[in-house]
Amino acid sequence: MQLVQLQQSYQAVEHIGADVAALAVAPMSSVDGARQAAGAAFPMMADVDHVVAEAYGVYNLLGDSLAAPSVFVIDTDGHILWGYIGRSSMDRPDVHTILDKLPHN
Repeated sequence: MQLVQLQQSYQAVEHIGADVAALAVAPMSSVDGARQAAGAAFPMMADVDHVVAEAYGVYNLLGDSLAAPSVFVIDTDGHILWGYIGRSSMDRPDVHTILDKLPHN
């Protein structure tokens, strides 16, 4: 599970001055369950009405009424520095790839 891997690397993310936030097209109860199962210390949010997923162009790309697995590295000005949108429900970049895309202070 990527959440567990991301949690395991969370200190490395914080060390370089970045932060993590996760978002799911799901009710908050499901998001809380996933957060607890992964032991995630970073914020996880519910996008029940898929407003954010639609804004980022990842909603229902796989025909499942969910957000496609996606990662966006966003700077403090709100600019997307790097993005990855999966082509299947299991297509996700590994944590090392994400860490390599983070700006290093």
